[in-house]
Amino acid sequence: MDFDSSNLSLDCLIYIFAFLDEDDLIRASEVCKFWHEAAVTPWLWRQMCLQQWTFCNVARSESGKGSWRSYFLRRARLERRMETGRSGADYTCRSLRGHTGSVVGLVYLAGSDADISSSASVVCSASTDGTVRAWDIQQGTQLWATPAQSALCDITVDTKLGTLFTSDTAGKISAWEGLSGREVASFSTSSSGCKLLAYSVENQSVLMAGTGGGALHTLTSPSLTQLSRHMLFDTFKINQLILSPDRKWLFVGAQECIDTSPKVFFSESLSCPSEDEPPLRQSLPVSDCCAAAFLPADPARLVLIHNTENRGYSTLSVFNISMKKSKYQVDILVQQVETFQLEFGGRRPDVLLQTQGSDTLVVAVGNRLRVYTLKGVVLASFEDHTQPIAALCVDSFRVVTASRDLSLRVLTWKKEKDKGRTLQSRFHLLGGSHTMSRGFTKMACDYVSIVASVQSVNGKDVLKAYSFNS
Repeated sequence: MDFDSSNLSLDCLIYIFAFLDEDDLIRASEVCKFWHEAAVTPWLWRQMCLQQWTFCNVARSESGKGSWRSYFLRRARLERRMETGRSGADYTCRSLRGHTGSVVGLVYLAGSDADISSSASVVCSASTDGTVRAWDIQQGTQLWATPAQSALCDITVDTKLGTLFTSDTAGKISAWEGLSGREVASFSTSSSGCKLLAYSVENQSVLMAGTGGGALHTLTSPSLTQLSRHMLFDTFKINQLILSPDRKWLFVGAQECIDTSPKVFFSESLSCPSEDEPPLRQSLPVSDCCAAAFLPADPARLVLIHNTENRGYSTLSVFNISMKKSKYQVDILVQQVETFQLEFGGRRPDVLLQTQGSDTLVVAVGNRLRVYTLKGVVLASFEDHTQPIAALCVDSFRVVTASRDLSLRVLTWKKEKDKGRTLQSRFHLLGGSHTMSRGFTKMACDYVSIVASVQSVNGKDVLKAYSFNS
């Protein structure tokens, strides 16, 4: 007896189609009008989106119509191209020239996250030539450049306000309007080379500035009015400012100060200081800290790579941070929950640390990249580069490494039944001629692009922008 699909109700057909993958669902939609109506049902594509990705925001997708089907197809197509990395077919590469000095920092002023919104990717670069330059990554064009001043040391961005902040060798901190590059405020410190971090908490936007003399300034954003100043590391430069994903905790460290413990602050006590009480802070029970990171899915967990007392090897430790309230005071509690020894010995200030999820650690040192669990189990290990890894970017889909060998390596996360989450090496992105450069130094990524700075032999660094086609 021949099967007649007209005997099926629409709900029944939708239930059957729920077992199909995207390709089969597209083919089913072409059979007849009745099948097409079932195959384009938003519920089906919503289920596929949520099974494939943890977070989906269809309202911000390029279609702007809240179409789960178009969202799924566009994001899946983009990720396939990021997995294969074929030049021309999957991505375009552009060289961005304009700086006459070394690039010291890259930040995304506007970018596309996993929700692949239609906004263009705009990256800002700071240089020792004293300028900040804004670039449209997809078009490969410079949007604006600030007037030259003293050599810049660092750059950060408040994406909520659309404001950039820089520090220079003369001790000046400047705020720049993101749309035009116009300077809107400045603040002078007595120390050059400030480390910067901008964030918002409790509707209060602030800029943290760690000086070369060990002082931590809290400034309003974007007006740069000083809220507080605290001396943390006498004469040692603060070069570690890391905010937890929930913006509750602020980690502050000085890599050069090997005998002093780094600090963790309750961020609200800095952004909204009390006249009667000092900010809530606690010293961590380690010294000589090389790298630090919070866990995205467990923001009260802080991961540190530090050296032991005998300096013989490096240790990775995980701490849980919490608040203890009593009748008369509030304290920060720091409890070590995991620790294990890393394979490399000695002091390694070049070590890079990033985290993913609630239990995945990505560590790069030299030309090696390793993925660990919190227990120290090695999930994956790579030596794709021939020279040291200079920069590392990690998100929920991929890991990107930038090396002194003038190449980027793209790796993607993969779930395996026995191992759980692991990493798969995909392809290289090349940066140009070795005769003209000394390799990659800085890197920044959003969901659809990668931008890295190439250290040029003539001192005029060039940006390489890789934009994936969606």
